[in-house]
This record gives sequence, structure tokens and C-alpha cells, in this order.
Amino acid sequence: MSVHYSSTRRIKDMVASERPQERLERHGPHALSDRELIAMILRSGPAGIDVVSMSGQLIDKAGSLTNLLRWSAEDFQEIKGIGKVKALQMIAVMDLARRILKADDSQATVFDTPDVVAEHFSTITPGLEVEKFWALCLDRKNKLLRRVEITSGTATSSLVHPREVFREAIKLSASAIIAVHNHPSGDPAPSRADIQVTRQLREAAKVIGIDLLDHIIVGSRTSDPQGIGHYSFNEAGLI
Repeated sequence: MSVHYSSTRRIKDMVASERPQERLERHGPHALSDRELIAMILRSGPAGIDVVSMSGQLIDKAGSLTNLLRWSAEDFQEIKGIGKVKALQMIAVMDLARRILKADDSQATVFDTPDVVAEHFSTITPGLEVEKFWALCLDRKNKLLRRVEITSGTATSSLVHPREVFREAIKLSASAIIAVHNHPSGDPAPSRADIQVTRQLREAAKVIGIDLLDHIIVGSRTSDPQGIGHYSFNEAGLI
């Protein structure tokens, strides 16, 4: 009598009490660990390794769930048991997570402090490996009319011209704008080029008649020597 060995360890092969979907159904998603939630997506692991353990290896290698937002399909495929299809599934899930995080109530938010602006971008900039530049076009009450991505640069720079920054604001009859860009390094300290761009934007704002309320550089608290995570030109007295 021959014995058939399964080539993969699937969720359905686990003891019922250990199955993530069983506990999800009984206790809800909060009862599941990070690795179990990922296991629900991946469904199966390689021979000899159950899918929950494989998911744990994935998180351990990434260092955190947030870091997975930075991963490419090739990064996922470095985990034993994750092929092209599973890697693309994970990429889709990561992008869906970004989109959900971005779908906030920004239009009801009053952008009146650097902290509010930084909080708005806390769901946008994590995982970005290049420098991007945005303009927040605001009405007279500092509520958002539209967030416009002006440029997407390299890993070290993002050049921007004042006419590009103010073009959409003029179309929207915005009363003011806040310029924002990220530093992929996480350190929000301004470069010489950042200071020069701010000066150009400040002078252009005077001519156009649309207030430049601030220019904010978004980084991360862990990489900021000041521990703040962002830099405000307005607070620094440079606007």
C-alpha cells in the first residue's frame, strides 16, 4: 500500500484548532497574528514547511509589515515557497493597502499646522524609494481642494519649477498651497537645492497671488536627528 505525501503544507492540512480561517470565523480578524493573516493570502507553503511558518519567515526577513510595502515581486520570491503567482498576489495586496490608507477624509481636514500635513502624508510616503513633490491646493479655510503630484524624481533628487507647482492651484482658484516633498533617506533636513526651490516658490507666490503657506519635507522619526520626522520651512522662518 503506497502512501501519498503532499508536496505542500496547506492551511486545510493543519489541525483544525490551528487553522487561521477557523479562528478567524470564530473570533474575528483581531484574533489572528500578522503571520496568520498573511498565511490566509498565501494558502500553502513548500514541502515540509507549513504556510504559517513560511509567512513568519517572510515577516522576519522584511523586519516589519510596513517594510513589505517596499518589496518587489523579486523580493517576495526570495522566500522559499513563494513563486511568481504568490509574489504578484502579495504585490497586489500591498498596493491595495496603500490605496486604502490614502482614502481618508482629507477634504474635511484643516491643513493649518505642519503636524497635520505630516500626518496626512504618513500613509503616502512610507515605502517610497524616490523623491516626490506634491502641492496641496487649499481653499480660504485651508481645506483641501486637491492634492497634486508635481514630480517624481530619482532616489536623490526631484526637480520642480514654480509654474508646475502653481498650475493646478490656478485652475482650482485655490487661495493657498502647501508644498510637500519626501526624503527617501528619512532625514528631513533641507538640502541647498530645497532651500533654493523654496525661495523660488515664495517669490512666485507673491506674483501669482496665491499664498505659499509652507514647504514641508517629510521623512521619518527614526531617521530624523531631531526625532520629529518632518521639516517645516515656515516654522524655520524661511517663508
